[in-house]
Amino acid sequence: MELAINNSKKTLSVSDAIFGREFSEDLVHQVVVAYRNAGRAGTKAQKTRSEVAGTTKKSKRQKGGGARHGALTAPIFIGGGVTFAAKPRSFEQKVNRKMYRAAIAAILSELNRQGRIKVVESFDVDAAKTKSLVAKLKELEVGQRPLIVTEEATENLYLSARNLPYVEVRDVQGLDPVALVGADSVVVTADAVKKIEEWLA
Repeated sequence: MELAINNSKKTLSVSDAIFGREFSEDLVHQVVVAYRNAGRAGTKAQKTRSEVAGTTKKSKRQKGGGARHGALTAPIFIGGGVTFAAKPRSFEQKVNRKMYRAAIAAILSELNRQGRIKVVESFDVDAAKTKSLVAKLKELEVGQRPLIVTEEATENLYLSARNLPYVEVRDVQGLDPVALVGADSVVVTADAVKKIEEWLA
């Protein structure tokens, strides 16, 4: 398979297994959900009736006072414990390496089919200026949510994109399924394409 390089007559030869793979919605969904869940803190905590501060003495006499109640730490009272109290837990889901890489390849293939991957020879800015980056992106017509992938993103490029709320800059090591799925288009350098192929091979 050949990918056209933007503003050049050259083409880049790439693997069909990575950029021409059949799209599997179930696999991509599973990997994206697992990736997002792995980022959840899972620190929510509530107190049960045994952990709440307060006396466990019977609040009033057994008979003659209406309803029969025990301790005021019971869940039916304000300030009492929670019946099924939430405790800190991990939301992590197991996704093996083969599945993860297959999902990345499936997303890249679908982006390629839709014409949302733009390969460039190189992508950088001379100085850390947002204006320079905006001008470059405008030339490429990448939509409102572009993802820029380079072999090794420079500090100038990171700083230039920092003030743009929907522009993401990643190097190949930082590429993830959520960033790919959420991008309108992906601007990727030729060197980064080769590095992605090595990673997913």
